[in-house]
Amino acid sequence: MRIMVSTAVSTALLIASLVSQAQSVQLATVYADENVSDYLVSEKLDGIRAIWDGQQLTTRQGNPISAPVWFTDGWPEVWLDGELWAGRGRFGFVQNTVLDSEPNEMQWREIQYMVFDAPNYTDVFEQRAASYLTLIRQTNNIFIKGIEQLRLEGSEALYRLLDDVTNAGGEGLMLHRKDALLKDGRSDALLKLKPFQDAEAKVIGHAVGSGKYKGMMGALLVELANGRQFKIGTGFSDLERSNPPQVGEYITFRYQGLTSSGLPRFASFVRVRKGPFEFREPEK
Repeated sequence: MRIMVSTAVSTALLIASLVSQAQSVQLATVYADENVSDYLVSEKLDGIRAIWDGQQLTTRQGNPISAPVWFTDGWPEVWLDGELWAGRGRFGFVQNTVLDSEPNEMQWREIQYMVFDAPNYTDVFEQRAASYLTLIRQTNNIFIKGIEQLRLEGSEALYRLLDDVTNAGGEGLMLHRKDALLKDGRSDALLKLKPFQDAEAKVIGHAVGSGKYKGMMGALLVELANGRQFKIGTGFSDLERSNPPQVGEYITFRYQGLTSSGLPRFASFVRVRKGPFEFREPEK
């Protein structure tokens, strides 16, 4: 049996679910020494972001996700926001499983829906977090889990937690402002903190390798969403250099800030990016 909510709340959440399918979800900006005690903190999970509208899982772009029926059985009939996740360092496994139109039930059993918000336009985040944790504790389904939000007193505690998470193979941290109402689009009420930054680019060509990479790819020529072009020559295994990402594919790359000309500094290949996603510009 699904968990029910009041008519008024159900109506608000139904409206919100329709909004979510139109891509109106909250997006993060980069942490820049804000007052940590104003925020609740959790690990940034490297999974596939997914919206639960009370009946159906979709990508942030509104495309249906073909999850097995048992995966979502008994989930709350409210709008939830979260990540489909299978553990640290397993993004490729999640991507291949979640974006497959024919669900592989054995692989789906290794995935959980990690909820980090129950979006509505009337409650501040601290209340929304308490709400989703209560709802999910009442749900008899092991494939959905509410992310606990931590209270930290200052930046020293924040960076200690960042070190603990990244040393264990995690990607970084997310900071939700406690007293913030939901705001569609990019918002400073939601911050991300990582030891590196990442973005996407489109492959438009290959540079031939030399020396030990003779006969293989030496670098990718890529293009950002704004049309700027540059090369990425690091981060590849020998197998990836022998079978590089194809022209027209999109990749995720890591970098450390921008050069004086506005291009990513120390760009390094991470992976090919499949399916619909947000084409993110590099940030300072």
